[in-house]
Amino acid sequence: MVSAGAMSGSGNLMDFLDEPFPDVGTYEDFHTIDWLREKSRDTDRHRKVHAVHKDGAWALLHAVEDSGWLSLLLPGTLAGVIDLAVDWMTDLKEGICLSAFWYSHEQCCWTSNETTFEDRDKCPLWQKWSELLVKQSEGASAYILNYLMYILWALLFAFLAVSLVRVFAPYACGSGIPEIKTILSGFIIRGYWGKWTLLIKTVTLVLVVSSGLSLGKEGPLVHVACCCGNFFSSLFSKYSKNEGKRREVLSAAAAAGVSVAFGAPIGGVLFSPEEVSYYFPLKTLWRSFFAALVAAFTLRSINPFGNSRLVLFYVEYHTPWYMAELFPFILLGVFGGLWGTLFIRCNIAWCRRRKTTKLGKYPVLEVIAVTAITAIVAYPNPYTRRSTSELISELFNDCGALESSQLCDYINDPNMTRPVDDIPDRPAGVGVYTAMWQLALALIFKIVITIFTFGMKIPSGLFIPSMAVGAMAGRMVGIGVEQLAYHHHDWIIFRNWCRPGADCVTPGLYAMVGAAACLGGVTRMTVSLVVIMFELTGGLEYIVPLMAAAVTSKWVADAFGKEGIYEAHIHLNGYPFLDVKDEFTHRTLATDVMRPRRGEPPLSVLTQGSMTVEDVETLIKETDYNGFPVVVSRDSERLIGFAQRRELIPAIKNARQRQEGIVSDSVMYFTEEPPELPANSPQPLKLRRVLNLSPFTVTDHTPMETVVDIFRKLGLRQCLVTRSGRLLGIITKKDVLRHMAQMANQDPESIMFN
Repeated sequence: MVSAGAMSGSGNLMDFLDEPFPDVGTYEDFHTIDWLREKSRDTDRHRKVHAVHKDGAWALLHAVEDSGWLSLLLPGTLAGVIDLAVDWMTDLKEGICLSAFWYSHEQCCWTSNETTFEDRDKCPLWQKWSELLVKQSEGASAYILNYLMYILWALLFAFLAVSLVRVFAPYACGSGIPEIKTILSGFIIRGYWGKWTLLIKTVTLVLVVSSGLSLGKEGPLVHVACCCGNFFSSLFSKYSKNEGKRREVLSAAAAAGVSVAFGAPIGGVLFSPEEVSYYFPLKTLWRSFFAALVAAFTLRSINPFGNSRLVLFYVEYHTPWYMAELFPFILLGVFGGLWGTLFIRCNIAWCRRRKTTKLGKYPVLEVIAVTAITAIVAYPNPYTRRSTSELISELFNDCGALESSQLCDYINDPNMTRPVDDIPDRPAGVGVYTAMWQLALALIFKIVITIFTFGMKIPSGLFIPSMAVGAMAGRMVGIGVEQLAYHHHDWIIFRNWCRPGADCVTPGLYAMVGAAACLGGVTRMTVSLVVIMFELTGGLEYIVPLMAAAVTSKWVADAFGKEGIYEAHIHLNGYPFLDVKDEFTHRTLATDVMRPRRGEPPLSVLTQGSMTVEDVETLIKETDYNGFPVVVSRDSERLIGFAQRRELIPAIKNARQRQEGIVSDSVMYFTEEPPELPANSPQPLKLRRVLNLSPFTVTDHTPMETVVDIFRKLGLRQCLVTRSGRLLGIITKKDVLRHMAQMANQDPESIMFN
């Protein structure tokens, strides 16, 4: 027999996990992290650091390590560079600046001394391709040449983008938000936030937006910001060795991404907990606030929009809104909800067809075809030819005396002597009616083409296209209400607030409300959406119309389905995402879901002191389970704890290498004291340090409604089922997702289980 004294003398040697060794704490690809375990490990690390270095230089160094949030300076810089590059490459499709080819159209004419107010978009330094190649600026041949150059540049940009994504970084496609939501919920996708993904997504994002495709850069910028946060957090051991802490940094990075995408720091902070983050402790809130502040400050320092403002869509309205206008605002909310439902269903149906047919095997051809169709149809219409951001900016703007837009071609009263910023409502001129039918055609085209564009193998955001659809619809409704009020100001609905010669209706406000409604219908955002919109435009006093439209849009869209576009793509791709917004109302029990079930082999378990190293290695080799319950014995099956596979394997491997006497016949025990063994027995192996002595357990009669809620709020990876302390089975996140799919009459095998 091995004496207790001998064992105590070698206790420090055998309890080798007191010393760190590689591979413990890492997860395999497409696995789910254990939130409780990660939080416990960080608490232990924090306690040890403060116990050793309470003050002095080490404490200061630890504080610096804690502030890996300064890494989020990079997203603001990248966003500024992307904005500048997109402006230049978008204008490159129509012409080039002779003085400096890297200048956009606007920058080129800024430097010209021959620009007049009437022709401020024309200057000798900027030449269209027809002027440069054939020395003609007007006529059919010039138009056709400019048309062809527009299409060729668009095809070149799109081809380069899809080729770079396909060859170098497949994870750089899409908006990234469905995957970000899944990863922040605890799922592991190796390489999704890698350096190549960051580089390729940044470059291709410029290319695809410049190509004129119906997509935006805002969603992909969230992915880019998370890549930056992941890169810098990997430099600090606090985050690189703890997946739970890493996700706190990534939640803050998502806030920084929205901050630089829209120039809306507070909206970005609210976007993170409402839309993407799964676990969002209070400490992460102020860190997200700081990250959004730093990112927005960096973007403002670069000043990519050239207007000394943080946002591109800044507007100044000089007319308050009236209660009677709530009715058209609510109608725009209804339109936004219907558009969101239509888009989600059609886009998911098309993406499913892409995944299940030969279409998915030719991503380059698909991108080229959609780009060609987009460029051919978009060029003749001035509202689809320009970049979507410029279109939204024009639709949001109020018509002042200095506006030259076709939307502001009203019939002026020659006797008007009012101030410039208080122009009364006027009858629409020819330009307004021309703009109305052009906007109607642009709206139909945008609705259709966005369905086929989103989801292709290129970076593609949905915020700007959705806002464009709503802004076009809202502007047309606003002009309609304006003209109705002007020609029928004696109607009872207009009599109290719209008198002749007054500035009653602001069509740009309707465009802003419509944009919020359509974006809300697609994403189902509410609070963060309203904050983003009033930060985006500076329209603080129009919160109530924005709220009314956002809430109406969500109600209407939810009546047809609870899923937003990102949740729909999560389910389409089969990601194991347990949405906190879903409700489980079925009356099932834990015993109905747990494994093993009737007819299945018994649960694979470890005993606390009767299995050899060879027995455990054989069990690990023959199974692919992520962990094993530890019981007193196979007869009693009283639960002791839970051992993770990812910790058992390196523990046994390192014990064989570092401890003398550890062989295949060595008894492995999980108790404080070793079991009684014969005198000639080999050295036993103590692995109590890898044992989780407090695994989460429920009884077999616990309602599944409670179990699902526990999995959501605690981020559990697995839960053990017991009765009077005796182990009955196990419920994993996989089992919960499969059960929820079955209850919803869906195919449970469509989920990407680890």
